[in-house]
Amino acid sequence: MKILVVDDERKLGILFSRALKNAGYDAKYVETAESALENLSEGFDMVISDIRMPGMNGIELLKKIKSEYPEIVVIMMTAHGTVESAVEAMKAGAYDYLLKPFSTDELILLVKRVSEDLHLRREVEYHRKIERKRFGEIVGESEPMQNIFELIEKVAVSDATVLILGETGTGKELVARGIHNRSPRAKKPFVAINCAAITETLLESELFGYEKGAFTGADKRKPGMFELAEGGTLFLDEIAEMPAPLQAKLLRVLQEKKVYHLGGTTPIPVDVRIIAATNKNLREYVNEQKFREDLYFRLAVFPIELPPLRKRPQDIPILVENFLRKRGFKVNISSEAMEILREYTYPGNVRELENILERAVILSGGKDIFPEHLPDFELDQMEVLSMEPGETTLEELEKKMLISALEKAGGNKSKAARLLGITRRMIYTKLKKYELD
Repeated sequence: MKILVVDDERKLGILFSRALKNAGYDAKYVETAESALENLSEGFDMVISDIRMPGMNGIELLKKIKSEYPEIVVIMMTAHGTVESAVEAMKAGAYDYLLKPFSTDELILLVKRVSEDLHLRREVEYHRKIERKRFGEIVGESEPMQNIFELIEKVAVSDATVLILGETGTGKELVARGIHNRSPRAKKPFVAINCAAITETLLESELFGYEKGAFTGADKRKPGMFELAEGGTLFLDEIAEMPAPLQAKLLRVLQEKKVYHLGGTTPIPVDVRIIAATNKNLREYVNEQKFREDLYFRLAVFPIELPPLRKRPQDIPILVENFLRKRGFKVNISSEAMEILREYTYPGNVRELENILERAVILSGGKDIFPEHLPDFELDQMEVLSMEPGETTLEELEKKMLISALEKAGGNKSKAARLLGITRRMIYTKLKKYELD
């Protein structure tokens, strides 16, 4: 809370500003209304002004403030506590007023109440602003994201199969959930499975279920995810990694709308909407015969391609604000730090941005975030760009970045660790690994 105190009685003005500083507020004192107007561009949240002052009086100052800076809260002080002056101040937009003489405790109590009220107002305004720029858990005000929101809205009401395309970390599952939550199936289950995370045998049993005794360890009958998602939506993430034999079985389910348990012969009818996603070029996979063409056309009835974060940098400030508030981090981010975040290319997309912010909050000690709390993006990107042809392994890249970080840090291992976003102990482990002692 940044507060400007305006009072022609110098001793009182200094007393009030000191009391506010001692209470933890950022307070500044000026003697005249004219000086106050000259200082308002510094970004004050509150002005506490006397009413009767030589030159421009407090009421005139109040009206000027409300005309030019309507978001600033104004509290009036007066030793002439007439009903008329108080009513005039309130009509002109004053938040409240104090009658002189008053104690500094009274002042601090009122400022605290105003601070809490302002915080509540800003929270409400923040949520209103976010709701205008979000679609469920997806946040964005850029044109590409507004187009995505429009596509989600249109396809959600249908029962069409959706294929979500996009790089890792762009929020494909959030889009799938957004479609489900706005569909007629919203009250039914949303079931998600990562096709790349489990083995072929396990994936088959998870998707289609199995009968007791179907394989070793199958001591009871278990329904598959198609059955668990009955009436709702089944989200198949990383669909490009699905093994060929399972692609054929999935195609059969989509055609017949029936599943067969492993070890079973009885068809089980299923009513499930399919949403699939991949970070691969599925069309190329089809051309290379890594993915069935008939299944591709079944899945790609309504494709949605998510833009990478580097193609929508205007969304970064609102993504930052959303993440910090969602995680309960009561910190601000400096304009310099925000500019650095806007210029970075984010190979890991929104997920990488969130990791960077979480690390920055830790480094800042839960206080405001400045450039020194961010990774050295220039180092990261310059090292990748300076790779020689053939230097493609992760170990070669890691070693090269380690050497560059140490050179940039002048051999200081702690500073090099900070540049790379790793621990000092990890630096020693890497040095030993690459025999760089």
